[in-house]
Amino acid sequence: MTYSGAVKVGGPADVHELTDLMISKVAVGPMNNNAYLLRCRATDEQLLIDAAAEPTTLLNLIGDDGITSVVTTHRHGDHWGALQEVVDATGARTYAGVHDAEGIPVPTDVPVEDGDTISVGRVRLTARHLVGHTPGSIALVYDDPHGHPHVFTGDCLFPGGVGNTWGDPKAFASLIDDVENKLFGALPDETWVYPGHGNDTTLGAERPHLAEWRARGW
Repeated sequence: MTYSGAVKVGGPADVHELTDLMISKVAVGPMNNNAYLLRCRATDEQLLIDAAAEPTTLLNLIGDDGITSVVTTHRHGDHWGALQEVVDATGARTYAGVHDAEGIPVPTDVPVEDGDTISVGRVRLTARHLVGHTPGSIALVYDDPHGHPHVFTGDCLFPGGVGNTWGDPKAFASLIDDVENKLFGALPDETWVYPGHGNDTTLGAERPHLAEWRARGW
């Protein structure tokens, strides 16, 4: 089946099958968060992005093979609500941006700096520090050697705009600068975007609107 990235709370996961990586996307409540399970096809090692809520749903998605790592994209509680239960059940290492780790009540085993690499089996993800939605939000970039890049953006980039900066002009300027420079400036239009809530998009679909976002200030 063709991957669409359209999932809903209580519904099944949608699976994006790449040459070296399988990406399973599931929505969990109560705030319609997306969680992503990444599986290296060569080693079957798994990594979870955002243990947001519904630990039973996430553990069922993970299955008997477990996970070696769980990455929290940022400190907001709707993105780590099931983290303790998932870590307790799997023994996974925890990763988070170095400037957000103190705001996550589950200890962060590996604080992540901009440009750091996180591995899942033979697959490498590059962390990009995007400042504005929170001080330490990170996006994860998978530069697929067999195709276009894929980026997991947390709450920093969605279809139609960057993440919420609550009317703070300095935070908005920081976030849109980082998103424009580190994502749009570094990656091609074909790059697939997996956000922390809602449907997926591509950089190419959003790129024409960057000036509009700057002008409106959100």
